[in-house]
Amino acid sequence: MAAQNNAPLPEGLEIAGYRIVKKIASGGFSIVYLAYDAEGSAVAIKEYLPSALALRQAGELAPSIARPNQPLFRIGLKCFFEEGRALARIVHPNVVRILNFFRANDTVYMVMAYESGQSLQEQIARTREKNGAGGAWLGEGFIRKTFDGVCRGLRETHANKLLHLDLKPANIYLRSDGSPILLDFGAARQAVGLDAPMLAPMYTPGFAPPDLYTKGAALGPWSDIYSLGAAMFACMTGAPPQAADARKLDDKLGAQFDMLLGTYSPELIAMVRACLALDPMARPQSVFAVQKVLQAAPARPLAVDAAAPHAAPAAGLRGLLGRIGVFKRTRGD
Repeated sequence: MAAQNNAPLPEGLEIAGYRIVKKIASGGFSIVYLAYDAEGSAVAIKEYLPSALALRQAGELAPSIARPNQPLFRIGLKCFFEEGRALARIVHPNVVRILNFFRANDTVYMVMAYESGQSLQEQIARTREKNGAGGAWLGEGFIRKTFDGVCRGLRETHANKLLHLDLKPANIYLRSDGSPILLDFGAARQAVGLDAPMLAPMYTPGFAPPDLYTKGAALGPWSDIYSLGAAMFACMTGAPPQAADARKLDDKLGAQFDMLLGTYSPELIAMVRACLALDPMARPQSVFAVQKVLQAAPARPLAVDAAAPHAAPAAGLRGLLGRIGVFKRTRGD
């Protein structure tokens, strides 16, 4: 099913006590806006608007949804709301803070705390532009410190029986002090995908674990651990790893890891390589295990560590929970 180009809400629109300033991000599942609340504080508002199911023309507020798409749109809306409600229970410095929900324009909006900074993807792109192809990437000290914070947020997420399922540099936000925040959780998108095989895959090749490519495969902390390794790999090489489905046919990551020797410690390389194992059982069995490696000093410190500076209950949801539920009985974090 082809995606459509949805027009964002108009700048200056007043909605549920918030004033829309501008669109700051968009994807196939939602649009994110910068807005101000009644007290003048900045917030980020995420609008549920899957482009494959709904179309909004410029000048309109409510989307147009074709009759065949309406049941699936409602399932996704329910999953989006339930995921947001679950996230709202988490109060952790490394997880995006959910402040409010409201319904309007025949859809649902999630209000989040807004913080100044940049995404890790932007940090990687700037480093690549500065150093050129083949240049030094983000330093080991930066990677260890940043992903220690990412692991803290991910552990809290898993402790609340939630998975991220879309962990990648674009969804890791760096505050102006460098501390990371997990953004844009993808469980609701995956839930919709279970009931909509005709939709394009709602995951990012390279960062998505092989578990998401296999229908009916159990999802759990090990799924996020693969994506965690992929995000660290991108920091070390400037690009995502080879997509999981392609690796099953011709895995080229081994040669790339060999090229990182001497730039990063053997301990860090081995840990990232383990996270990226195609077999879930070969990956670290908890985020805490990854975090312990990140917190430990390398046995032999590198001569140079060019650490980058810090920047200023619908059917689909039940099906997803059925896949996630396996880890509760077999593994823990």
